Amino acid sequence: MSDASITNDNGCSQHLPALTSKSTDQTAVQRADHEFERAAVYAAASKSAATKRAYASDFATYAKWCAPRDLSALPTTSGTLSTYLSALADEGKKVATVRRALAAITYAHRLRGLPAPGDESTKAVMAGIRRELGVKPEQKQPATVETIRKLLKLIPGTVAGARDRALLLLGFAGALRRSELVGLEFRDLERQAEGLVLHLRRSKTDQEGAGRTIAIPRDGKLKVVEALDAWLNVAGITAGPLFRSVNKAGQVGPKLSDGSVAAILKRYATRAGLDPDLFAGHSLRAGFVTSALAHGADAFRVMDVTGHRDVRTLKGYDRRAKFLKHAGRSFL
Repeated sequence: MSDASITNDNGCSQHLPALTSKSTDQTAVQRADHEFERAAVYAAASKSAATKRAYASDFATYAKWCAPRDLSALPTTSGTLSTYLSALADEGKKVATVRRALAAITYAHRLRGLPAPGDESTKAVMAGIRRELGVKPEQKQPATVETIRKLLKLIPGTVAGARDRALLLLGFAGALRRSELVGLEFRDLERQAEGLVLHLRRSKTDQEGAGRTIAIPRDGKLKVVEALDAWLNVAGITAGPLFRSVNKAGQVGPKLSDGSVAAILKRYATRAGLDPDLFAGHSLRAGFVTSALAHGADAFRVMDVTGHRDVRTLKGYDRRAKFLKHAGRSFL
């Protein structure tokens, strides 16, 4: 391509360097790289921090499995992937674990602009694993209102005790997931005459951050709002995370982790003579649903609290014994 020229104010011809195809190609490549990087950032933002950590761990395990076998983890092949999923099943991994491994490996490829490695053979392998191992989820015992009352009697009148009381009650009354519970901040509280309104900025089923609200009544039998206020007062919390660590000296520390919810619940379950292995952080959410339905609450009112959009999903949280909700209980 020849040089271009222009004439300056003095009438002299001034040459401009030619815009070669090579420089054009380099510019296009740089622009494409930048656009790909931005796309990767947005793609990564589509998953929660907890999901990304789990996926990263699962993919790292896959890469370690591939290395000594001289197999490529990224990009990988459908054959390698199917063999790995089969190996996980043979090791006795649960269906949910195998399914998450598949999701993690697929996500790693898509994040880098690579085609998903699974094909019809992979689908057949997963179908076989589900058939052989079964897909019934392991459900933990719900922390019903009767259980919560037992636990509350065992909570000491200390700073940590004030936190534990508020955490268990708010998690139960709001049917909160453990991530939602520890993610609450002081700014998420809206005071009203009838009680408290929680503003959830993001949750498991709301990755776009549309948010939703949950009403917590004041002056109920369990005194949920009062317990929260007592904790905020003793801890001096006026901003930042609601629930924080407390050391043995009663000093308040940083924000609690997701795992702390289950640990606190299990601690008091043990003191109450219950099997701690039967409870998990999700027990508070399942306990609210079970208790509300057992006390005659309308399913759609329960969904207002839990945030469920489908009553069929809500049904999975109802852990009442089959006899208690038997259709013919009133006349058989």
